[in-house]
Amino acid sequence: MGARRLEGKRVLLTGASRGLGRAMATAFAQEGARVAITYTRDDEGAAAVLERLRAAGLAEARAYKVSVLDGAATESMVRELEQAWGGLDVLVNNAGVSQNLPLALMEEEDWDRVMDVNVKGAFLTSRTVLKGMIRRKAGVILNIGSLAGTRMIEAPVHYCASKAALKGLTQALAKEVARYQIRVLCLAPGLLEDGVGRNLPEHRLADYLAHCALGRVGTFDEVARFAAFLVSDVNTYMSGETVVMDGGL
Repeated sequence: MGARRLEGKRVLLTGASRGLGRAMATAFAQEGARVAITYTRDDEGAAAVLERLRAAGLAEARAYKVSVLDGAATESMVRELEQAWGGLDVLVNNAGVSQNLPLALMEEEDWDRVMDVNVKGAFLTSRTVLKGMIRRKAGVILNIGSLAGTRMIEAPVHYCASKAALKGLTQALAKEVARYQIRVLCLAPGLLEDGVGRNLPEHRLADYLAHCALGRVGTFDEVARFAAFLVSDVNTYMSGETVVMDGGL
């Protein structure tokens, strides 16, 4: 086996009890990182992720039942990780929600929930983790966006708006923290094997596949392995970018 790209890196990954978050936690651990995950409800899923990470040889894996919207709990968690590990090298803002609702049926609280979790959550977590990164003058933040935030496709308006906001947040924050040798990136996958795409009507999935050059949805593992590359020291001259990974739409 060759050198592992994330050997010794300390990673915090939000919203990682299932799906893409779980796949990224696994991929990062396999590349040598110490991984801490957050989740809000799925105790069983979080326990399964810890078991998977430990099976990959990661004895120091941690899980925190912390909402990205709970600023005080986030600060306490990051403080604990800083003390235990001596710092955090990578933050992945993955926590996100969506609903398949047309605008006409969308309540104000629906809009607020999606924008809060997807955008405010990334803001609150990044603000907390950045304090240590700035002190150490090193770090990488990866925001998990979506094809829906970069292209004109049929998707819920509040979800598209929130993911487009992450693209803007990535660009502005990358410029702001570059002086501290901190990189900020956004990874925008297209439809994947589960998650948001699972609830799509059959005709919309068929339309996506008809226009996708590779003719299929992506896998969590494919995106996770690319995310590991993006936050690694192999990829040191990219910042502020939103990388679309959609199979060629």
